[in-house]
Amino acid sequence: MILATTKVENVDRFLEVFASKGAVKRAEHGSKGSTVFRDPSEEDRVWALFDWDEQGWLSFVSDPAVPPILKEAGHVGKPQAAVLAGTYRA
Repeated sequence: MILATTKVENVDRFLEVFASKGAVKRAEHGSKGSTVFRDPSEEDRVWALFDWDEQGWLSFVSDPAVPPILKEAGHVGKPQAAVLAGTYRA
């Protein structure tokens, strides 16, 4: 699992591109799915939880075809993966 965050110009436009062109490109790099959350404190920030391994994520973010998709989606800066601090039961 990968948890990533980014700021966007417009959440609706971001979701439209994320669910279409972005989904196709993520699948090419092994993503099995994702869930997107809006940040409760920052209206222009979204969080995405990906069913993806680190190798696939790194391959995706280094793909030269990705920046134009991010630009179309209205990203402000680059998506950042959160660092896993631990895994716990219950």
